[in-house]
Amino acid sequence: MRRAIRGRLRLLAGILFTVALLLVLRLYFVQVVHGSDYSLRAEKQYVSASQKLFDRGSIYFTRKDGTVLSAAALATGFTIAMNPGHVEDAQAAYEKLAPLITIDQEAFFASANAKDDPYEVIAKRVSEDAGRAVEKLDIPGIQVERERWRTYPASTRAAQSIGFVAFDDDNTLEGRFGLERYYNDILSRGSVGLFGNFFAELFASAGDIVVDARGAREGDLVTTIEPVVQEKLDQVLAEINAQYGSRETGAIIMDPKTGEIVALDTAPSFDANDFSNGDPEHFGNPLVGNQYEFGSIVKALTMAAGLDSGAVTADSTYVDTGCRTLNNKKFCNYDLKARGVTPMQEVLSQSLNMGASYIALEVGHEKFRGYLKKLGMGTETGIDLPSEVGGDIHNIESSPRDVEYATASFGQGIAQTPVQMVRALGALANGGQVVTPHLVRAIRLESGVEKKLSWGTPERVFSSKATEDTTRMLVKVVDTKLANGTLKIPEMSVAAKTGTAQVAGSGGKYAEGRYFHSFFGYFPAYDPEFVIVMYTREPQGVQYASETLTKPFMELTHFLINYYEIRPDRAEY
Repeated sequence: MRRAIRGRLRLLAGILFTVALLLVLRLYFVQVVHGSDYSLRAEKQYVSASQKLFDRGSIYFTRKDGTVLSAAALATGFTIAMNPGHVEDAQAAYEKLAPLITIDQEAFFASANAKDDPYEVIAKRVSEDAGRAVEKLDIPGIQVERERWRTYPASTRAAQSIGFVAFDDDNTLEGRFGLERYYNDILSRGSVGLFGNFFAELFASAGDIVVDARGAREGDLVTTIEPVVQEKLDQVLAEINAQYGSRETGAIIMDPKTGEIVALDTAPSFDANDFSNGDPEHFGNPLVGNQYEFGSIVKALTMAAGLDSGAVTADSTYVDTGCRTLNNKKFCNYDLKARGVTPMQEVLSQSLNMGASYIALEVGHEKFRGYLKKLGMGTETGIDLPSEVGGDIHNIESSPRDVEYATASFGQGIAQTPVQMVRALGALANGGQVVTPHLVRAIRLESGVEKKLSWGTPERVFSSKATEDTTRMLVKVVDTKLANGTLKIPEMSVAAKTGTAQVAGSGGKYAEGRYFHSFFGYFPAYDPEFVIVMYTREPQGVQYASETLTKPFMELTHFLINYYEIRPDRAEY
């Protein structure tokens, strides 16, 4: 009997404890998680019966120490409206309002004369202080209503990747570009009650059988973008674009081991807080939506393919003739000069088209095409940004001619997006594997729980030996050839390569005097923390990427080494 009573008491105690715990959690949810919502609802004089305050999840940058900084949030203020039929003295009302809020005088009196319309908006996004000051005036016919809107504290920083919110064709506020669009379902807030999302998150792991898990998919985005690095990158890109009058300049900084993008942008861009006055041409993201022929930085991938396949070794040589004709098409080294018997190192050090084409043809059509396809060229990367396009390698997919493979070996005749190039070149930095570039690390649920996102398993393309040999060659490029070796960092190994490509004009022919400059590199070379891909499109007055992008790349490299306190990797240091 006693044992039965003790069992019942324990059961009762368990039930009471569970109820108490749920009450505490609910209290926490009311006061902490949704405290701001209740504060706004408490101000009943500011919220009309039909009004629904805009709500949306936040987007965060992540600092190097793991703390977050707002990239997209909600701002709170007021809408000032009028009921023209209740306005007794429009002139007096205007004179009282004008010192407090920005209003157009002509538009104000036009609204005041619209006596048949009971609701005319005269000012939106009014600040907290100004809105309360207007309310205190108690002007007949003037209404003060709560308003919330999207704000972007970073303004122009990574604007093309963050995106913005705007009205769609159904007059609904939705994410229109960037992460705002890609993760719209995560950031949007439905009609679930204030407690519904919390309990959905609490039991989401049990599946839909227990509770609707929709709430568990609503949350904030925690991105991989580091705000200080992003600011520095934007500064560098703006300077390049202005100095050379380029049509566009862009870059991506990525962790080659994980695919996490630390910073990315293009110049020119726009201010996400003032997109209505921006150029719509800049709203889309060229890093995922535009294809370019990247030129000689592809030679590093060609070299790795040659080494991995066994077609060449680091000690191999070839006879460089300066120019060559294949399938009735002539192509040459950049300076038209022959080198004679030439070692593999010089293919990268002197950026020789003859050497790259020799390697590709030694590898063979099928194998060389296979390497490019395994690197993801010709396909989308799967990055979490909208409107991504695949690369274009149809020249080597549809043609059996040697010349197509020869030109592809030095980055002409095939086109990739910048994000596809950073993914492919990242394989040189991480020992031969292709990762998925991405911007969002985790979804922060309304309960504060973070769900980390999985970005798949890296796929091997090159052996570690092939990438190590290629890296050694690229380090020698920096130490001895880049700016004649004057930019070598004595305490840090850096692997890098420049690229200059002609730009196709009308009729598919390459245009005279129009160039696409690219640059890539990674460091510390043998255990990299970052891979950088940069480009500038049609710079004026310069022909080679070594002139436009070398110093900016090294500026970013030194900045990242100092900011992240990366330890020297040279033996003597």
